[in-house]
Amino acid sequence: MADFLLPDLGEGLSEAEVIAWRVSPGDRVSVDQVIAEVETAKAVVEVPVPYAGVVATLHATPGSVISVGQPLITVTEDAASDGSADDGVTDGAAGGFREPGVVVPEQVPAVADGGEEASGSVLIGYGTTVAPARTRRGRRRGGVGGPPSAPARGPATSGLASSEGSLEGPRRVAVISPLVRKEARDAGVDLTSLTGTGPDGVVSRQDVREAIAARTTTLQRLSAADTGASAAGTDAGTRAAGTDAGTRAAGTGAGTRAAGTGERRIPLRGARRAVADKLSRSRREIPEDTVWVDVDGTDLVETRRALNAADSSRPVSLLALLARFTILGLRRYPELNARIEDDEIVVPDAVNLGFAAQTDHGLVVPVVHDAHRLTTRDLSARLAERTTAARDRRLSPADLAGGTFTVNNYGVFGVDGSAAIINHPEVAILGMGRVIDRPWVVEGQLTVRKVTELTLSFDHRACDGGTAGGFLRYVADCIESPATALGDM
Repeated sequence: MADFLLPDLGEGLSEAEVIAWRVSPGDRVSVDQVIAEVETAKAVVEVPVPYAGVVATLHATPGSVISVGQPLITVTEDAASDGSADDGVTDGAAGGFREPGVVVPEQVPAVADGGEEASGSVLIGYGTTVAPARTRRGRRRGGVGGPPSAPARGPATSGLASSEGSLEGPRRVAVISPLVRKEARDAGVDLTSLTGTGPDGVVSRQDVREAIAARTTTLQRLSAADTGASAAGTDAGTRAAGTDAGTRAAGTGAGTRAAGTGERRIPLRGARRAVADKLSRSRREIPEDTVWVDVDGTDLVETRRALNAADSSRPVSLLALLARFTILGLRRYPELNARIEDDEIVVPDAVNLGFAAQTDHGLVVPVVHDAHRLTTRDLSARLAERTTAARDRRLSPADLAGGTFTVNNYGVFGVDGSAAIINHPEVAILGMGRVIDRPWVVEGQLTVRKVTELTLSFDHRACDGGTAGGFLRYVADCIESPATALGDM
């Protein structure tokens, strides 16, 4: 019998809420089989089990919160297995984890039936690593072995898996983890068509997600043609999706209704609690100030239309153009691409651009790492891919960490401005309101133009009003004369 403890979740996270179980007591499980979905303060992740055998006990109910190192599930040795007293099978204390989340390779079943190796250590959200190759033998060393006749329910965990499901063909594909295979299968991505960028050509999660992102840009061709949505600052369907998501999150979230009180109580857990804690800390610690300016976005809308007409297969969103001009502005005013740490202003060279995304399960801030290295079209594709992943709850903890500056398109909610709260520990956040027709004076003549409002909230410890105002004015000038600004890219 072995207790599988909740592994170390990384990113400084110490607990998780059980969202759903994929197994029940009495079920037979194989190595690397996904047994549960848990939600951390960063993301919803799937948890694979490092043991084979029969589920004896589930140590948590859906909705309960457990800490790292606490038992998650107990797996017993399958009575039909070949495990015996001389097989060296040990109990949970000896055959489980020496540290939460790390399986000692020698204690994992050496080879599953059919010649498939078992996995190594469990990494939450990314599947398992490859166990050292061992010669197949009739007896297994350590761990809890599955029955010899039981087929492995999960993919081959040696990293070399035969194509399965919709991934047909005789070619064996090197894949970094079973969860990468699952993500590819769920998205309909043919692993045999990918060229792995990992060691020895291993296909990684990033390879799969880039393939999904490339397909996403193709699917955006129709939305790119919707100029009405362009004027509102978002692609077709995004306004409805964002607004509906906000309505559902506010009005139909999970909760319990107390009898006779006319009240519904919604626990602050997971991502929602993480956001609440971060925003509360921001208000407590950051002496913030806000500056804003109205901007003529007529040329911005026209530039976007021209870019998408030139290559409709790789559309550019208004948010992507705002992000591009933000990156240019941070090049001139790097103090705003910073964080406060131990009474020092830390200014990194890279721009890891976060952006606010409203989802059914609350507000999240995905991060596009090294955004300054991407072209405008690549940046737009990455923003679209991250948005889709956020709404599908497919973001990993790494996708939500490490941001240095945040942009926010609150125009999708039909508002003009907002004094946004800074995403701690960053020092600034830039927002853009809706793009609408307004009267505007051009060369002394009153005319109608596409106007939007830019708002910058900044940490007064990192810079003064001169820097904040200079940055905002520069971004506004880029929006009013995008052709000139794009020449500096």
